[in-house]
Amino acid sequence: MKVRAAVAFEAAKPLEIAEVDLEGPREGEVLVEIKATGICHTDEFTLSGADPEGLFPAVLGHEGAGVVAEVGPGVKSLKTGDHVIPLYTPECRECPSCLSRKTNLCTAIRATQGQGVMPDGTSRFSLDGRKLHHYMGTSTFANYTVLPEIALAKIREDAPFDKVCYIGCGVTTGIGAVVNTAKVEPGAKCVVFGLGGIGLNVIQGLRLVGADMIIGVDINPAKREWGERFGMTHFVNPDEVDGDLVAHLVNMTKTPADQIGGADYTFDCTGNVAVMRQALEACHRGWGQSIIIGVAPAGAEISTRPFQLVTGRVWKGTAFGGARGRTDVPRIVDWYMEGKIEIDPMITHTMGLERINEGFELMNQGKSIRSVVVY
Repeated sequence: MKVRAAVAFEAAKPLEIAEVDLEGPREGEVLVEIKATGICHTDEFTLSGADPEGLFPAVLGHEGAGVVAEVGPGVKSLKTGDHVIPLYTPECRECPSCLSRKTNLCTAIRATQGQGVMPDGTSRFSLDGRKLHHYMGTSTFANYTVLPEIALAKIREDAPFDKVCYIGCGVTTGIGAVVNTAKVEPGAKCVVFGLGGIGLNVIQGLRLVGADMIIGVDINPAKREWGERFGMTHFVNPDEVDGDLVAHLVNMTKTPADQIGGADYTFDCTGNVAVMRQALEACHRGWGQSIIIGVAPAGAEISTRPFQLVTGRVWKGTAFGGARGRTDVPRIVDWYMEGKIEIDPMITHTMGLERINEGFELMNQGKSIRSVVVY
């Protein structure tokens, strides 16, 4: 079938809108009509050429929502008409990682997913007979896409596509880092570095679980208002701090009963390795945990003095907020529909596919929290 797609033909070039060929679903696969897709920094990371796993030409996009149009042989959990969110982190429920219950990083299709193809080693997308790579196993920058059954979360039918598509990455990553990875308890003192789309979702996750002190750190003063809207209690602009940022944050968290100071939990949402070190060292001696969410440039390394870890601080990483997609994503959609979390204010721009490059520009200029393409 012919579908409309925004194709990344080469790195560091704008996406091109094209009519491409899409083969129907094979064994264990599902054809999905994508209704809406968010534009995420990860898409930009790959498009820029900085992603060591980036493949071209490709149909990018990984933050979508849509409707099942057709199911291939052997598909049991989905049927035509089901509303779904594509999962770049699948959940097969059968591989050693899924069965361990210790991680959300399903390995069932990881090898082929990283090669830009379906589990059988072939692509469903092509243009004039030339293979187009899939992206993150999802390729939501097309109005139709094919995915493995295990990479789709079935959601309620009354959820708006142009809002819940954001749950396909940003919302789940931020809130999940709080709920699943850090397991933040009520009354905790927390610091969030970087108040973009991920950081704001970390903040509302902290509010959801009852954190007491939520400090937002960002060099953009306009982010103060955004942070406060989602539950931030204090704002720090590093450019306005007199002296060392870590010492400043530690002092903010001190109390008469605890003169050591430091956050119970910190979250890096910047991808900047220098900030990652600050986030760790702003943790409380003995029990502080620092969660790395931001994606660093290829080859970048983190460092700290071993003494920081010997004295009880913990460094953790998280992918997709530790969420098991088929299990947890429907629950987060429910939280949104029940008013427990907000998404609407973060969808700052909505546009058609023909304006997708404008969405990337808005993101790069810091003028949007999330732009959404509606098909």
